[in-house]
Amino acid sequence: MNHFAVITIDLNPNLLQVGPITLTWHGIFSVLGILATIRLAAWIATRDGFTPEQIYDGAFWAVVVGLMGARLHFVLENYRLFAGHLIRVLYVNEGGISQWGGVFGAMVGLLIWARWKKYSFWKLLDAAGPGALLGLGIGRIGDIINGEHHGTPTNLPWAVNYVNPRTLGQPGLPVHPEVAYEMILCGLIVAALLPFHFRLMRRLPPGVLGLIYLGVYAFGRFFLSYFRADQIEFGLRQAQWASALMVLLAIVFVPILLRRRDERGPTLAPVPLGGGGETRTPPPEPPLQPESEPASDPGRRNHVEGGSRRNPKARGEEPSASPPGQ
Repeated sequence: MNHFAVITIDLNPNLLQVGPITLTWHGIFSVLGILATIRLAAWIATRDGFTPEQIYDGAFWAVVVGLMGARLHFVLENYRLFAGHLIRVLYVNEGGISQWGGVFGAMVGLLIWARWKKYSFWKLLDAAGPGALLGLGIGRIGDIINGEHHGTPTNLPWAVNYVNPRTLGQPGLPVHPEVAYEMILCGLIVAALLPFHFRLMRRLPPGVLGLIYLGVYAFGRFFLSYFRADQIEFGLRQAQWASALMVLLAIVFVPILLRRRDERGPTLAPVPLGGGGETRTPPPEPPLQPESEPASDPGRRNHVEGGSRRNPKARGEEPSASPPGQ
């Protein structure tokens, strides 16, 4: 193969080591990605009635359960590495987490917290959708440096070749920078939808927009996975099965949420409450009541304004509806 413009990456995946603690590029950008996810989600959620403190509380659950899901998914994907050495499952300092395991785990953690606090999980998902893609894109920078996810060989000009002795990539073999493709995909989706996020959020029922973010990413990720040299299970790569599951969830739940909105009637746009960006949905207008007496009757108007009230039941009359606001 003729590689006339191969991108050479000669970086040590370990940035710093102090005793048993190793600081890696993957770890740094993973943390930065998590922080970016939380910050963007908090900014969006405050426009939908939540406070930043509530979002940070929910983020704790999402991060903890997400990390557990990321590790569990990695172990299941690479069970041969742990066969006969189950104690190594706990050796998280050796690395080994799965992106989709983290996404699904974070969704489960957020669902548990939302049910506990009696909050709308679907509104939280709308806020977390763009933040999740932003965080995934940032985290992929560390993967590019480390060469953790192996690409398939290619002779394209933008092929990457890892040459550092400690690299986790494939030294001497120009491959597709598949994780860079994923980073670009995340950036394109966020750039396309985020400018219209609040407009769409007012027009779509809660949960639909978040599922669109994740569903579109999963759809693209399914095809990008063909550029990975991952293990194939039942005809597909492992990440493709997870991507297909996310697409399936979006296909199933988006119509359900839209139908639920149609049954309940149109959703009213949130109105700012002022201070902190909180919003409130205005109550529907009360139905008009027939007037038993002309509104222009000065005697009735003076009687009501003077604060005197009669007991209609004492006279055998039916009580009339109170005007709105009284």
